[in-house]
Amino acid sequence: MIAALAGCDREPAPSASPPSTPAANAGGRMVFLGTSLTAGLGLDPSEAYPALLQRKIDSAGLAFTAVNAGVSGETSAGARHRIDWLLREPIAVLVIETGANDGLRGLDPDSLEANIQAIIDRARAQRPPPRIVLVGMQALPNYGLRYVRRFNAVYPDLARRNDLPLVPFLLQGVAGVDSLNQADMMHPTAAGQRKVAETVWPVVLKAIGRGGR
Repeated sequence: MIAALAGCDREPAPSASPPSTPAANAGGRMVFLGTSLTAGLGLDPSEAYPALLQRKIDSAGLAFTAVNAGVSGETSAGARHRIDWLLREPIAVLVIETGANDGLRGLDPDSLEANIQAIIDRARAQRPPPRIVLVGMQALPNYGLRYVRRFNAVYPDLARRNDLPLVPFLLQGVAGVDSLNQADMMHPTAAGQRKVAETVWPVVLKAIGRGGR
């Protein structure tokens, strides 16, 4: 995975979210599709940010159940292949965190974009469709400025095109901070995961219609 990073044919994108998305009070499964950053590699599962968000969900009196679907080392292509399996049971909210490993391997940002778009399209084919939150990543400078610009633009472009709430950068305030990362300087510590949860939570609330302006 990463320290300052984040982590197939192009498919057409819907112009906007379908109107029949579930109401905030209806609850259901809130699935966090992600990499080792979501899985909480090196930590107890209770310290990963999806588990921390479950506590916030409970405190807010919401009926959602957080499901940590993070897989270490997975690329966006792997996440695309998994989405059908995850959708075997209805999903009320889908949080998409993928791309970190694409960036580490220097994979084509166009493929990253196509894979995430395919995940969005497949999720929206569910009836009723889930609320979707897109989590952004940022590329390390290893592959040059042009690559960084193309990679970093994928997430805001997808969010704009699909009318999705966006977490601009999952590791905001965590990447590169010694005290918030494990020895590999790639995966957050328990304290780093708490910071990540604070970053993601307001966007999730907005997605379910409970956030302020």
